[in-house]
Formats: sequence, structure tokens, C-alpha cells
Amino acid sequence: MEEKRAIDGFGAAALIGFATLLAFNQVVIKITGGGFAPAFQAGLRSVGAALVLLIWMKLRGTSLHIPRSAWTWGIISGGLFAAEFLCLFTALDHTTVSRSSIIFYTMPVWLALVSHFALPGEKLSGLRILGMALAVAGVVLALSDRSNGQASLLGDVLALMAAFIWASIPLVVRMTPLVHVPPATQLLFQVAISAPILLLAAPFYGEFLRDPQPIHWAGLAFQAICVASLGFLAWFWLLTIYRASAVASFSFLSPVLAVLFGWLILGERIGPAVFVALILVAAGIFLINRR
Repeated sequence: MEEKRAIDGFGAAALIGFATLLAFNQVVIKITGGGFAPAFQAGLRSVGAALVLLIWMKLRGTSLHIPRSAWTWGIISGGLFAAEFLCLFTALDHTTVSRSSIIFYTMPVWLALVSHFALPGEKLSGLRILGMALAVAGVVLALSDRSNGQASLLGDVLALMAAFIWASIPLVVRMTPLVHVPPATQLLFQVAISAPILLLAAPFYGEFLRDPQPIHWAGLAFQAICVASLGFLAWFWLLTIYRASAVASFSFLSPVLAVLFGWLILGERIGPAVFVALILVAAGIFLINRR
């Protein structure tokens, strides 16, 4: 298995931009949830992303050929993609952007832990173990804090489950024949497989629409074009160049920015415990993945 290189200047700039995009997207999902039920919103997003990717691949002349050995793993990655966003969208339907983001963006912690055993050149040092302990402490603090009236244990647990599932996706890509499949095809597999799964799950929520307004449709378009297709395409492309945990490392910025966006845009209250949890998680993720 080929060992990837450490982050350079270009990689850092690209990943900072991606972290900001993901942070803002948490607010967009929350707002768009006012017009669409979680599973239906996620399913429509995957449908839109699949269409955008097909157009992009057609314009670039990208082949849709997938090796037979990669089909099974591509279907598995699509199922994981559906499960991740079903958990995240439902979490944001129950709890605040601040809380869900702090918990969801612990993904690098779980990725680094498994990478220590599974991927070359990504062993945990003493400092990285300290970072993991800090991040886990932050998650425990966030889960235990029920002082905010908007807190939801169900939402918090679903955000944590989404983080676990997200961490499994780059591992599936790196450790299976999918590593030889172009990023655009990998992502097309994920959104195309996840779309029917999410839409079939929508009736179990008892509703599809919640009086959607233009702002909700705009939020859906933003997610499909800027995040679920072109944004994640860039992330998967970076994953083919840089180490898995290094790519994930810059996500420590996302919970910080998401908490800021939640406060500025949604007027969410940030209690002392949530603020301390944010500091612990951000510091932990930084230590886990510092060069």
C-alpha cells in the first residue's frame, strides 16, 4: 500500500477552505430542515449531487468504468454515506449546530485510532494519545452537559454515530480496491447509492415536506452543488495525495467555525461547558494530527 505524503502549503490552504465550507454547511442543514424532513432532505441532496457529478464528469470526459473488484466496496461506501448523513441530519433536527458540530467533528480522533493499526506511517505517538484523551474528554463533557434547553441526548448520540461512520469511509477507500478508482467515480458511487436508501427511509419520519420556502430550496441547492458533489470531490482528491489522518486534521477548524456560525447566524447560546468541550476537542484534534 502506497504511503501518502504530509500536508504542504497547498494542502493546508485547500483544507482550511474545506473546513470552513463544512462548518457553514451545518447551519445550512439546520435552516433547510425547516422545509424538509431529515431523510428526505438528505435524499434530495444526494440526487442533486449525483446529477452535478454526472454533468461534471461528462464535461471533463471522466470515465465511468469501475473495476469489478471495486463494485462491492463501492456499494458499501454508498451505504455508509447514507447512514452518516441520515444520522447527522436527524441530529441537527434535534440539537443545536454548536453541540452537533463539536461531537461530529471528532471524526479525526476515531480515524487516527484505527489508522494507527491499519495504515502505514500513521502510528500514534505519546502526544497524539494525549490529543485523543483531550478530544474524548471534550465529547464526554458535551454529552453530559444538559444545561442548555436546546440540548438533546438523542441528537448528541446521533452526531457521534455520524462521526464514527464518517471515519470509516476514508478507511474503506484506502484499504480496498476503491483506492484505484478516481475520486469523482468514488463520490458518484456514494451519492447514487445513498439517494434511494435515504428516500426510502423518508416515510419512516412521517413527513416529507415542512412548508418549504425559497430559502430552503436554496439551502438544498447549496448542499448538492457546493458540498455533497464538488466539495467532497475535492476532499476525496486530497485523500489520494495526503495521509488520511493529515487530511482529517484540519477539521479541528470546523467545530470552531460552526459554533461561531451558529452563534452569529442562528443566535445559539454557548454555555461554559460547551465552550470548554469545544476547546478540548479542537486542541485534541490538533495534537493528534500535528506534524
